[in-house]
Amino acid sequence: MSSLISLRSPKSTEMEVQTSRVVPDGGYGWIVVAAVALINMTNQSILSVFGQLFVGELQKLQEDTFTAALITNLNSLALNFSGLFIGPAIKSFKARNVAASGCVLVSLGLALCAFATESWHFIVGYSFFVGFGLGLISPSTFMAINSYFTSKRGRAVGVSLAGAGLGQVLIPHLVRYLLENYGFRYAVLAMSSLSLLGLFGAAFLKPLNPPAKHNNRKHIRLLAETDGEKRQSSPLQVVIVPSSQSKYDASLPKTNTLCSRMGERLVQAMDLELLKDLVFWSIIVGMALVYTATINFTMIFPGFLAQTAKLNSQLVAFCMSVVAGADIVCRLLLPIITDYLRIPYRVVFLIGIAGLFVARCVLAENPELPIIITMSVLTGIMKSATVINNNLTISAHCRSEKLAGGLGLSMMSKGVIVITVGQVLGWVRDFADSYLICLYVQGAILLLVVLVWTPEILYRHRRQRRSTTKSMETQTVDAAEEVTKLHS
Repeated sequence: MSSLISLRSPKSTEMEVQTSRVVPDGGYGWIVVAAVALINMTNQSILSVFGQLFVGELQKLQEDTFTAALITNLNSLALNFSGLFIGPAIKSFKARNVAASGCVLVSLGLALCAFATESWHFIVGYSFFVGFGLGLISPSTFMAINSYFTSKRGRAVGVSLAGAGLGQVLIPHLVRYLLENYGFRYAVLAMSSLSLLGLFGAAFLKPLNPPAKHNNRKHIRLLAETDGEKRQSSPLQVVIVPSSQSKYDASLPKTNTLCSRMGERLVQAMDLELLKDLVFWSIIVGMALVYTATINFTMIFPGFLAQTAKLNSQLVAFCMSVVAGADIVCRLLLPIITDYLRIPYRVVFLIGIAGLFVARCVLAENPELPIIITMSVLTGIMKSATVINNNLTISAHCRSEKLAGGLGLSMMSKGVIVITVGQVLGWVRDFADSYLICLYVQGAILLLVVLVWTPEILYRHRRQRRSTTKSMETQTVDAAEEVTKLHS
């Protein structure tokens, strides 16, 4: 007999029962959505008030725009490279604990900034503490929602992200009031306290399928054990040596080194085997390019409106509000439509990319006020399509046990693309001294993603339809044969 017999313990049976629970697709999940919306409103929206909070204080410290850009870029770098740890963190601890840790880091980072007297204090507090904290919050809250929803997952994510949009509308007014009446230090301390409200939301992120408790001591001991020692320490496994295998071959120990075993453990913890999938590479790199182009557009859009379109400050603020308003409304409505029509998340993301490409090109070709307002609405709608379906696209491609690692690898790809392609876009704007050329370059990046994704999605769709048709034909033939046998 050439087989391996393993007896299951009651604990493993209990875990299998837990993982086989039916996803409620609502119920307590909506409380989780409301909790995530609160976390996003009090933490994720911090990014939108960086200039309002810190630029004036940096000017008092006689720091230039380069320092402010360095702080924001390092913040984005820390936020995305937290993906290096997010997979193992969510696997080892509950998503609730990871999200709560992120809220504490954001609050601590802002508190450090409140007492900053030099520029490097802002780098430590805002770039690293706040950036890393926000990096922990986003995937962990998505994992909490993902476990409660299936067919309504899109609208659940949309409602939770609408919390961030609502914060971007309300918090700037709160910051303005605090700065005018209490000054910089108390305004930042108030925002630090506000971020701690996220702990209240994190308390409601009860996991649907509680993970097994992580034993750090046992994990470290297993890293150092040889395979033979692991078999000896597991009394529930009975190994039967194949009859064709000699006793000498069976008795030979494997010569795996400690480094190789630790490397295998690292691959498993971070789900690095996903990188063998070319489609996964296409997804994460494409989304990172869209993310970078979106950040660059947000940065240059006010300058484009003021200098190229020659709009006054009131019209500039109005157009930016139009983009934000369309974004918030569509975060609530778009998932309901796409879930009802059952459009795949990646297809909705692709439509959003195409819409952003059209908006960039039309703005560059005809910067007239009616066109600008129309394209601002289109930009807000299509931006919401990409933001909502970002993590959803990863969840649709990865198995549930690989989702945490997939989200982490996606974040890391964004960090790499932002610090490389993002800097190139900034250089293009400065070198050409033209917002129009920068818009065209952004459009070229978006078009590249569309051209790469479209043939692949069409090919996979056609292959799936063929397999479905063949399976239906096979079932029809089998049914006909059964009927024939009954009549005969």
